[in-house]
Amino acid sequence: MPISSLPGKYGIGTLGREAYLFADFLNQAGQSCWQILPAGPTTIGDSPYQSFSSYAGNPYFIDPDILCEEGLLTEEECRETETIFRNTAQAVDYGLLYATRFELLKKASDRAASLYKAEIERFVSENQWADGYARFMALKRANGMKGLDEWTMRTFSEEMTDDYRLFVFIQFAFDRQWKKFKAYVNSQGIKLFGDVPIYVSYDSADVWQEPGQFLLDENYVPEKVSGVPPDYFSKDGQLWGNPLYNYERMADDGYSWWINRIGRAAELYDMIRIDHFRGFASYWAVPYGAKTAKEGSWVKGPGMDLVSTLTNWFSGTEFIAEDLGEATPDVKELLDESGLPGMKVLQFAFESDCNNPHLPHNHTPNSVCYTGTHDNATLAEWIRINPKERILAEKYAGLNREEGYAEGLIRLGMSSVSELFVAPMADWLGLDEEARINTPGTAYGNWQWRMQDGYERNSLAERICSLTDIFGRKRNV
Repeated sequence: MPISSLPGKYGIGTLGREAYLFADFLNQAGQSCWQILPAGPTTIGDSPYQSFSSYAGNPYFIDPDILCEEGLLTEEECRETETIFRNTAQAVDYGLLYATRFELLKKASDRAASLYKAEIERFVSENQWADGYARFMALKRANGMKGLDEWTMRTFSEEMTDDYRLFVFIQFAFDRQWKKFKAYVNSQGIKLFGDVPIYVSYDSADVWQEPGQFLLDENYVPEKVSGVPPDYFSKDGQLWGNPLYNYERMADDGYSWWINRIGRAAELYDMIRIDHFRGFASYWAVPYGAKTAKEGSWVKGPGMDLVSTLTNWFSGTEFIAEDLGEATPDVKELLDESGLPGMKVLQFAFESDCNNPHLPHNHTPNSVCYTGTHDNATLAEWIRINPKERILAEKYAGLNREEGYAEGLIRLGMSSVSELFVAPMADWLGLDEEARINTPGTAYGNWQWRMQDGYERNSLAERICSLTDIFGRKRNV
């Protein structure tokens, strides 16, 4: 359940009241973890996998009501903001958020300059990445929010101080709200399950501050960029466009860049999903300027040299490997050697024969079973548009209309021997295509779904808790 998809009155899910109510709901439902999408600032296309920083938090998640309680906003300012977003309960309007939210946060920032001066200074001294991120964002504003490759001014100057202060405050406010939110989630017996994108955006503080960590030419232009070859989701592959890492240089200092990055993620989350884990075995490199990802080729990744560095350094952190995509032998070998649990997705289970690794009888305990991920259709849509696979699923799992096909597939996932089972909230609610989070290979119109307020919390929690208990998945409390 993405933070952005929570209901609420400010145009997008926040770290306010509805987030706490959802934690209460999960507790009532007997659940042990809440998986979310990356929590960083979003850029063009609104994808949380393309962020201005791999350290910073999303400004839109800052809850105005909490700022009001702290004396940083007035009740009237909150009411005015609520009015602006009165018609956005169905879907996130990122354009409207961008046009209005920073103006609101600037008012809070100006008041915080005196009220929280010492606390903000301490936050920056303890989180040096916040200084770099704020400088980057101030420079972006000075350059008309253009991409890093179009900047004419690259040196921070005093004229940018106001914007610098705003973006420092935004991270200060996010950090305060996140820590309280996470502490509350944990107090309900629930782990926060986060997601670390394998790549960072070219237009990011990460690349601006440390260009030497990436494969760029003397003009800071990427030599090759990221993507994946043609697959289940796209016949042309997916051209992500992120700069690729200079793994040879990273290895020279023991992968300190990765250690710092995962260290920040470990502050935010209890469990970490490593996105596109197969890229550590081998990654798809596409020539810069190519029109589709089909023009790419496989390049050997850092393998266990990097993976063991991270798992040893963060021995107390639970990692999950997103090992989906083309299942080449090197990926399986790396997953086996790492000992990390991989992913099994029921929507992929009925595409081939009985040897399909996503079929529950082929699951292993050291794995995480999903009905589908944020890149998949909802179960209701998948059942509707895949009649052949649905027929096989009916035979395999005894699906029937009385129980409901989506409910039957959730039951199937619950029965898996996988140590953890995760179902998207939209599947529990039985929602169709209107609740799809992302369609890979498309640049716009994604990441917008919002759950409607007023869903039957008590009856749904009881239903989830009962099914969880039947299959022995209820957490120890």
